[in-house]
Amino acid sequence: MDFYEVIEKRRTIRDFESVEINDDIIERIIGAGLKAPTNDHMRDWHFIVLKDKQVVLKLLDVIPKGISDEDMERLIKDWNLNDPTQQACYRDAVPKQYRMLADASAIIIPLLKQKVDIMKPANLSHLNGFASIWCCIENIFLAATAEGYACNLRIPLGDEDKHARKVLGFPEDYFMPCLIGLGMPSKDAKIVEQKEINLKERIHNNMW
Repeated sequence: MDFYEVIEKRRTIRDFESVEINDDIIERIIGAGLKAPTNDHMRDWHFIVLKDKQVVLKLLDVIPKGISDEDMERLIKDWNLNDPTQQACYRDAVPKQYRMLADASAIIIPLLKQKVDIMKPANLSHLNGFASIWCCIENIFLAATAEGYACNLRIPLGDEDKHARKVLGFPEDYFMPCLIGLGMPSKDAKIVEQKEINLKERIHNNMW
């Protein structure tokens, strides 16, 4: 698949077929992640790959399994989601936060060495390590697309990171930025409409 075709086809998918993914494919996908740029050249990243459904369900136990229509409308209002395309995205994504991971063929947990307090950085450069792993995560999404699979992600809320550490046993000095669901898109997977962006309006030459 051509690189720009991969870029074009990459979509967040929350509806998966029930299929196995071979370990060698997962390794290639994670290997692409490890090719991402890193702030200190050390790429001190580790990845927990979950396929055991008992472990998966234990990990996801703290994630809500749905949302009422009333709570969804309240969320739309409280988060000031005024754009119809944006609203449609959230209406699809929020109710599927549990299922999109439970139904995935594998969950990838990326971990980075936590050298500073990410939640209270002294300056912007203290977030360089955190920024680097997101380059890694994007590579994982693109590699999955190139392999014919797709991903979604959930950023942990509340004490979900502490729960994950307890279930998975990763060290205290490693930080979990997200959970990645990996799988084969179902034939009727919801493809959320993308917001149309006028490229020429976003590029400013020499000055704004």
